[in-house]
Amino acid sequence: MLHRVVTLERQVFDFLGYQWAPILANFLHILAVILGLFGVLQFRPRYLGLYAVWTVLWLTWNIFLICFYLEVGGLSKDSDVLTLHASIHRSWWRENGPGCRVTPVEPPPGRESRGLAYISVPGCLLEYQYLEVAHAGLHIVLALMGFVYACYLINAFTEEEDSFDFIGGFDSYPTSYQAPQKPSSLQLQPMYM
Repeated sequence: MLHRVVTLERQVFDFLGYQWAPILANFLHILAVILGLFGVLQFRPRYLGLYAVWTVLWLTWNIFLICFYLEVGGLSKDSDVLTLHASIHRSWWRENGPGCRVTPVEPPPGRESRGLAYISVPGCLLEYQYLEVAHAGLHIVLALMGFVYACYLINAFTEEEDSFDFIGGFDSYPTSYQAPQKPSSLQLQPMYM
């Protein structure tokens, strides 16, 4: 339940920031969580396996987000990668973080504004990239817990399937007991050619 709530909260703030790549990833994650829940409720280990594979991809995505916002390995938080180069928007937290005050500033000389507003965001209690990193870190913790739980349930469900007695209860008798044999009127003999 917590996993869905945190993902929906993240989806809302990514929509507010017009970040299309995270919106798509969050949508796929919501579908995978629903499929995983269906697998738990319907005892479907294959759906849980799909969820477990998705959590590995989700972990990778969130590690990428942490590297992106902390500018690790040549990544820049000011690039248009998360908006899929479709808009110039950034994280919603950039201008609306705790304590932030947006103030317009004049564009640098020689640069045309092209309808863009140059702003300064002083006074933030916590920089937006650290809020995004905290979100991604929380998703990593939840995904790790989900992965471990999914693997446990897959194991439990497949053990239950293997322990089912298809024959009809003969396994519960002592080993000295032999099930009655049906007499056969047709006796099979080896065939030599």
